[in-house]
Amino acid sequence: MKQKIIFISAALALLALFVVSTLIFKNKQQSAAQAHVQVNQEALMRMHSPIIGAQNAKVTIVEFLDPACEACAVFYPFIKELMAKNPEQIRLVIRYAPLHQGAEQVIAVLEAARKQGKYWPALETLLATQDQWTKNHQANVDLVLPLLAPLGLDMAQLQTDMQSSGIQILIQQEIADAQALGVNKTPSYFVNGKLLQSFGYQQLSDLVDEALKK
Repeated sequence: MKQKIIFISAALALLALFVVSTLIFKNKQQSAAQAHVQVNQEALMRMHSPIIGAQNAKVTIVEFLDPACEACAVFYPFIKELMAKNPEQIRLVIRYAPLHQGAEQVIAVLEAARKQGKYWPALETLLATQDQWTKNHQANVDLVLPLLAPLGLDMAQLQTDMQSSGIQILIQQEIADAQALGVNKTPSYFVNGKLLQSFGYQQLSDLVDEALKK
């Protein structure tokens, strides 16, 4: 009986040690990730970034997205819902992290649509129809263009702008910034400069609420 108690006590002690060590390791990882963001603050937002919401909003959500990313399409309505619940208090900044094959061309389409004042309708159209132009995690830009035609875009001009050096340089800057910030999955969110480290609807909502209350 005594040996059994000793064995159980030892097992519980080892379990507690494992849990504490895991928490310490996780906290160190999170601290290191946030410190990395602080060092690379200039990469978080650029003058060219698409922004929606009040200019003086209390909370800024920076989202690194890939238009071909399924989770990005799923989360976008949730972000809009958060903004609708907090009018004038939240603004959204879009950055790109093209991690899927073909995504860079789709980003070029979006930026070309922006030149015609149709960025947000184009983004929402592409996210809503993502399953029509993304197959096996690969984006097909040829399937994207017909979906945007109803927006009243000058499609010939759009295809010319897609190839422009300005848009190509912008995309390369986005990729460089994503790498500098350690963004390796999409969507990745930063709320008032703080990285959302544990991904999920509730976690994002909690981080936004925390920023709103400050």
